[in-house]
Amino acid sequence: MLFTVFLPLSQAQLKLTQDTLATPIFGFNFGTIIASDNLSTDNGMHDLYVSPYLNYGLEAGYKFKSNWIATVEGNLIFGNKLRHYAQRSPAAFSYDTVPFVIGTNGSDANVSCYNRMLSLRIGGGKIITLGEKNPNSGLLLRLYGGIMQQKTIFKMNDVNAPQLQGDYARLYDHKRRGVTLTESVGYWFMSNHSNFFNFYISFDVTQCWNHSVRAYVIDEVMDLHGPDNTKYFDLFYTIKISWMFPLKGKTAYDYYFF
Repeated sequence: MLFTVFLPLSQAQLKLTQDTLATPIFGFNFGTIIASDNLSTDNGMHDLYVSPYLNYGLEAGYKFKSNWIATVEGNLIFGNKLRHYAQRSPAAFSYDTVPFVIGTNGSDANVSCYNRMLSLRIGGGKIITLGEKNPNSGLLLRLYGGIMQQKTIFKMNDVNAPQLQGDYARLYDHKRRGVTLTESVGYWFMSNHSNFFNFYISFDVTQCWNHSVRAYVIDEVMDLHGPDNTKYFDLFYTIKISWMFPLKGKTAYDYYFF
């Protein structure tokens, strides 16, 4: 009698299916940005600065059980070299025959130029599961909208150069601001066993429509001594990786007997 009771149970199969996780997420990201030279407007970011740029960002969002995600992201972007510096520096305007910036001691001020960009984006997307073993991981598709601001930063390495400091620097810093739209595709991975081994890798394409916010601009390359009324379009390609931290516990398993 006992044999007939336990025999069906011994032949039963157990299927473990991990549930999707709904959780707030916080993350850090790092990436490399290339400005397009084909589709961008003349004297846009590609013409101003030498690529690539380095991107550092913070992001926060929410992952729903349906594998839809909503995120907000802030980024700080660094570049190291201004194109055509000898022509774009104030030396080319204020001191026509001198190919460098003269400091207060009468010598070369050894000016270094950097570009700095700030961006704030908000968007959402979908994780498309590629297998049953981990339904919280898969192909990542996202769409973002936001704002971006960029300008040139001048650093005096040895001596002061008043013509590149304070309000005077605004004549040459090419400060611009505009709206952005970003399409992103990548891979999202969330560990079944650890809250500390979660990441995504993505390739982003960003369009930026921007304009100068300075009332007066000096740029010898653009032959510009006055307001810059041009509407600029910039196209960026970004490869980035993000380390994520879910703020809720690990997923549970559903048990199915059949």
